[in-house]
Amino acid sequence: KCSLAVIGKVSAPASRIQVLDMRTYNSCMKASFIKGRTLKTLAPIASVAALVAIALPAQAEDWRGWNIHPDDYPNTTALEEFADAVAEQTEGRVNPRVYNNAVLGDQSDAIEQTRNGALDFANFNMGPMGPIVPETNVFSLPFLFNDVEHMHTVMDGEIGERFADALEDKGLVVLSWFDSGARSIYNTQRPIKTPEDVEGLKIRVMNNDLYVDMIAAMGGNATPMSYGEVYQSLTTGVLDGAENNYPSFESSNHYEATGYYSLTEHLIIPECLCVAKSSWEELSEEDQKIVREVAEEASTRQRELWVESSEESRQIVLDYGVEINEVDDKAAFQALMEPMYEEFIANNPGTGELIEEIRATE
Repeated sequence: KCSLAVIGKVSAPASRIQVLDMRTYNSCMKASFIKGRTLKTLAPIASVAALVAIALPAQAEDWRGWNIHPDDYPNTTALEEFADAVAEQTEGRVNPRVYNNAVLGDQSDAIEQTRNGALDFANFNMGPMGPIVPETNVFSLPFLFNDVEHMHTVMDGEIGERFADALEDKGLVVLSWFDSGARSIYNTQRPIKTPEDVEGLKIRVMNNDLYVDMIAAMGGNATPMSYGEVYQSLTTGVLDGAENNYPSFESSNHYEATGYYSLTEHLIIPECLCVAKSSWEELSEEDQKIVREVAEEASTRQRELWVESSEESRQIVLDYGVEINEVDDKAAFQALMEPMYEEFIANNPGTGELIEEIRATE
């Protein structure tokens, strides 16, 4: 048994097999168990195992993937198609499986699990990534991007590569960038056309000081709250409104409790399709090339599905009777955010130039 343990330990990197687990191997290394046998006496056995390993085909890598979204969501469909294509094009050398609905933990847990290799890949929103990669906090600034297409241009270019490098330094290899639409304000009282229309409204926001400050700058009362509590709070008057994208507004049924959806598009936060660095480095160059190419195709597919899903959701809420309005003068909203930007830049040296680069990208 101990001989097998050593064989498994020595040959695993080449053959990707484990004859016995590490606990068995470690226990075999104890003098009381080995009774004087050393790695030197077992070396001939290990050498034979290494030779055998060269002749054996590599076993498949079973990848576990984290996804917060439900079935049939644009991201879910794109991720599952990514998994199927990778398995097919690597001829089974990599077998990804996507776990939906955050069944493997919330995003903060999943980020850590992916960084340490307990999970192999994931679709992460950049919003909660700040504690790990501080540079990504810039994405939480309201009205940073002009529109969704502007965000795509930024993330698909040199600036996106710099963010990818920062993430890789923390153990996450970015394969491609996903869309998460634009978040807009919806409420029970009135259409939002100017910042003054937000005044006095109780608006649910994600638990982030920047989002609280954003609503406060417009004269509203920001209320951080669990997403699951929002629907009832809207129906009972605890909240006047919230903010999200079209698909989430519709799938959460919040449109049933609110009459107005205003296209403020104040937050446009990119998402990544990321792989654990440890899992990535275990792949051959050939398989890395395949996985990256499939991930880029998945990004294109996800963005197409997002547009389709957004339009379907928009039509559903319109048919229900929700009033949707464009916001013609976003400059008035942006002007109110300047003190937030100044404070953010003061607290995060070096971000001022990055913000200017993003805004200047065409």
